[in-house]
Amino acid sequence: MDAGTLYGLGIALVFAGMLVILVAIILLFLSSVRGEGKVRGGGAIIIGPFPIIFGTDKESVKTVLLLSLALTILLIIVMVIFYLMLR
Repeated sequence: MDAGTLYGLGIALVFAGMLVILVAIILLFLSSVRGEGKVRGGGAIIIGPFPIIFGTDKESVKTVLLLSLALTILLIIVMVIFYLMLR
């Protein structure tokens, strides 16, 4: 891949992220208008292969834990594949 392709891919991912945030805000606004008021959430900060997980309840923490473990395993697999290809 050349630099132009990677640049275009990066810009596309930034716009996709903005679109996801916009849709989430619209859905949150629409659910608050109907009176559904229960808010749950969680997140993960992945530093290298180590995830740091936080959340508001056990269900969201479990979900974020599973997703971050899957992402960490995928990262390790991709790193091994690139190492073997570029060796």
